[in-house]
Amino acid sequence: MTLAYQWFEAGEAVLVDVRTDAERAWVGFVPGAEPVAWKQWPGMDMNPEFDQQLKAAVPEGKKVLLLCRSGVRSVAAAKRATELGLTAYNILDGFEGDPDEHAQRNRRGGWRFNGLPWRQS
Repeated sequence: MTLAYQWFEAGEAVLVDVRTDAERAWVGFVPGAEPVAWKQWPGMDMNPEFDQQLKAAVPEGKKVLLLCRSGVRSVAAAKRATELGLTAYNILDGFEGDPDEHAQRNRRGGWRFNGLPWRQS
């Protein structure tokens, strides 16, 4: 995760947040990340514009880092980005990490847990 942040900070990679608009608004977001939902709220249907939006967000020659809540949706998004010819990396723990023994997030890994920059609306 630290390497991903270094690439993002240095401008070597674009960070694409594939969570829904609602998740970013309610839970928080990474300043400077490009919002390109993989699935759409409320039905969690696939975003039919994902390919076009992703290609528009990532300049040629840059890596793309994909971020979701826990690293699950972003795995699928990273696979699709690779199929589109992009150099893609999944942020494994996502924004909130895995749930702990009490089913609460942000206590075991994730962007926020690791103290990386984020904001809440």
